[in-house]
Amino acid sequence: MDLTNQVALVTGAAQGIGKASAQALADAGAHVIVADIDRAKAEATAESIMAGQRRATAVQADVGDLQQIDRMVREALAAFGQIDILLNNAGVTRRADIMDITEADWDRIHRVNAKGVFFCLQRVAQEMIPRRSGRIINIASIAGKGYVGASNVAYAASKGAVIGMTKLAALQLAPHNINVNAVCPGVTRTALSDGNLATRAQQEGVSLEEMERRRAAVIPLRRANDPEDIAAMVVFLASSGARNITGQSFNVDGGIIFD
Repeated sequence: MDLTNQVALVTGAAQGIGKASAQALADAGAHVIVADIDRAKAEATAESIMAGQRRATAVQADVGDLQQIDRMVREALAAFGQIDILLNNAGVTRRADIMDITEADWDRIHRVNAKGVFFCLQRVAQEMIPRRSGRIINIASIAGKGYVGASNVAYAASKGAVIGMTKLAALQLAPHNINVNAVCPGVTRTALSDGNLATRAQQEGVSLEEMERRRAAVIPLRRANDPEDIAAMVVFLASSGARNITGQSFNVDGGIIFD
């Protein structure tokens, strides 16, 4: 899975799955554009990659804003001249019951998780099409396939949208030799998921340790993902080994669901 001299743009790369994936892509030989709404954390990720003798640059961007998406892509091109791999990772959520979701929650979640993913995909594809080459990888979730433990219904809907757009984008970009796939993480240890777990523990009046035990108990392999588990799938999908795979949504969840 050699990605030497490939250029990867990773959104939401300041922490969690995005950070682990940016590092894994760099370890496989790619140059990385580390994009995140938090400039300081993006710069820290880029510095970590460069410490390993790989090229990286940090870009501040809110992927819910089309002008910022365009600027992000232009900065990536200015730095490296091309984009071979897009990892659409940026996402938001919060723990909430169906009756507690507000219009503001819905708009915030879909602005980043659905709108942001699509318009990043579209803008980067604009650069890939003339070169007749590219890999687009969207981070969806098993929540988009009906996982009962989803943080909320708006989040599940947004990730279902990612799975749907992955399929159609794959078909429409295939004539340009661009692969589009999605990764659907299950329970994954990130700052976002740990915050949701703490909220749930408080709501149910149990200890965080008990919630962690319950979280592991529903996973057939009895372990939650580390971000590096998702990053490994990302690197594979970006590699030549996945050249004939497109339009697919791969679960990385320890066996929670089979779909």
